[in-house]
Amino acid sequence: MKETPGSAGDTTWPSAICTKLERIAKLAKEAPGMSFTTLAHHIDIDWLREAYRRTRKSAAPGIDGETASEYAAKLEENLQSLHERAKSGRYRAPGVKRVYIPKGDGDERPIGIPTFEDKVLQRAVAMVLEAIYEQDFLDCSYGFRPGRSAHQALDDMRNRMMEVGGGWVLEVDIKKFFDTLDHERLREIIHQRVRDGVLLRLIGKWLSAGVWEAGEVTHPEAGTPQGGVISPLLANVYLHEVLDVWFARDVVSRLRGGAWLYRYADDAVVIFEREDDARRVLEVLAKRFAKYGLELHPSKTRLVEFRRPNDVPPEQGGGGGPETFDLLGFTHYWAKSRRGYWVVKQKTASSRLSRSLHRIAQWCRKNRHLPVEEQHRMLSLKLRGHYAYYGVIGNVVALQRYRWAVTAIWQKWLQRRSQRGGMTWQRMRGLLQRFELPRAHLRGRLHPA
Repeated sequence: MKETPGSAGDTTWPSAICTKLERIAKLAKEAPGMSFTTLAHHIDIDWLREAYRRTRKSAAPGIDGETASEYAAKLEENLQSLHERAKSGRYRAPGVKRVYIPKGDGDERPIGIPTFEDKVLQRAVAMVLEAIYEQDFLDCSYGFRPGRSAHQALDDMRNRMMEVGGGWVLEVDIKKFFDTLDHERLREIIHQRVRDGVLLRLIGKWLSAGVWEAGEVTHPEAGTPQGGVISPLLANVYLHEVLDVWFARDVVSRLRGGAWLYRYADDAVVIFEREDDARRVLEVLAKRFAKYGLELHPSKTRLVEFRRPNDVPPEQGGGGGPETFDLLGFTHYWAKSRRGYWVVKQKTASSRLSRSLHRIAQWCRKNRHLPVEEQHRMLSLKLRGHYAYYGVIGNVVALQRYRWAVTAIWQKWLQRRSQRGGMTWQRMRGLLQRFELPRAHLRGRLHPA
């Protein structure tokens, strides 16, 4: 096994596949304007086997109901059939099963669940495309890329904000991006780099695959389903052209002050040193997005004054303090450090906190009759997952409040599972001595904070 840059998930690959990926990546880097016409030959049985290994096995099945374990029962036979159908053009992309998850604003986000076999083939194609596009993508892009993460975006943005003393922050919110992505525009963008007929046909089939919902199938003329393996990569390719390259090539050189873009999938913020620069970009941004069939959310796309409090003169409202803004589930705000310096801090966004607690309440209600040991195990996993993401420096108080709220929800539903209402707080405290929920801690720290 070898390691190679520009790969999905973990970076350890079988040597033969690693060699192929390195060859594709090297050629893409050396010839940034070249279009690849022959790529499908890389996707052989070994390539599909590695794609299978990298496909998550615990996800819900698609419309055919086939699970990962059922597919694995005849793995070699299935992969051979998949390979033949993909290369010959006989592969038919099955529709995706649509489900909904709640969003922080009370709305619901549609998620598409492909079949397991479709996920394997999508992963195989994504492996090829990623080796090419990782050579093109800019440093401002963090989402769904190897070696990059939401926390890296948050850290880099915070460090930049501290370095320049804040400024004006443009929150960019694309209205229903994954539902409105223009198929024809996406094909044009991909065609600049990829002209392999097999891969282009497969991408076209995935874009036009039906969506199954409530027993009916529809064929959307735009968008790419969230939940598909290849969807995040296609989204990055699209926004790389629409936003990242345009900002770096056409915008920055025309500004009077510094400006920095930070994008994670379809979430983005731009930091400006000067207010006039920020307002000029805001004016043209909607036109730029409209050119590619996208629309900015009118209320969520906003310009925020986020200068360090000492830099805001009293006549300009300096006494009231700067505004806050949200990115990737965190609210960013200025506060004094223990040494008395102004620093940018991050705390769990109220919308994310409410959404998470709502899910905890739903789980506790549905599973209140499970043994207490099992409930404790699952709630502990959920808490540790919350700490793993939101456990950043300065957010301990929010983590402690979250733990207390989860405890209160658990007590409520334990009490309701008994007609006698026996789980009083006094009894709950005794239960917590035996089944203590994990204490709040910061990411990477084992000891309670």
